[in-house]
Amino acid sequence: MTDTARTHHDITTRDQYPLISRDRDQYGMIGRDQYNMSGQNYSKSRQIAKATTAVTAGGSLLVLSSLTLVGTVIASIVATPLLVIFSPILVPALITVALLITGFLSSGGFGIAAITVFSWIYKYATGEHPQGSDKLDSARMKLGSKAQDMKDRAYYYGQQHTGEEHDRDRDHRTDRDRTRGTQHTT
Repeated sequence: MTDTARTHHDITTRDQYPLISRDRDQYGMIGRDQYNMSGQNYSKSRQIAKATTAVTAGGSLLVLSSLTLVGTVIASIVATPLLVIFSPILVPALITVALLITGFLSSGGFGIAAITVFSWIYKYATGEHPQGSDKLDSARMKLGSKAQDMKDRAYYYGQQHTGEEHDRDRDHRTDRDRTRGTQHTT
């Protein structure tokens, strides 16, 4: 049975060299020492290449960011007096442009919404049952049911109210007739 315990050195040197189907016991003692020696030289040169690349890339990005900062400062120094001089013209112009852009964008959005709604209504009217039509039908049925209930209640309460008024009117008429009759007889 082979020894499966590996040391940290075995893992790091083995993982640095991607070999297909390599085995820990594949290398003999003499080959392993040579492999480790060449791995140390290779890892140092690799580290130097990584550091050189990182310094070069970082330095070039640092130079570009500093040039951008300097350009921004110079542009703001040049543009500030021009903005102060032309601000009575530029501010209303910017407000007008912003309002125009907002108007065109909102007009386009409302137009798209209208086209979508008209398309949905057309599909619903032609019987294609677009998405959400079942909910609309359910809401329509509930609303119709509630409206019918309210109509029935109003009719019922109206009958009760009208019946009471009718009884009161009849009582008042009989009282008037009685008083009229007494007035006529006297």
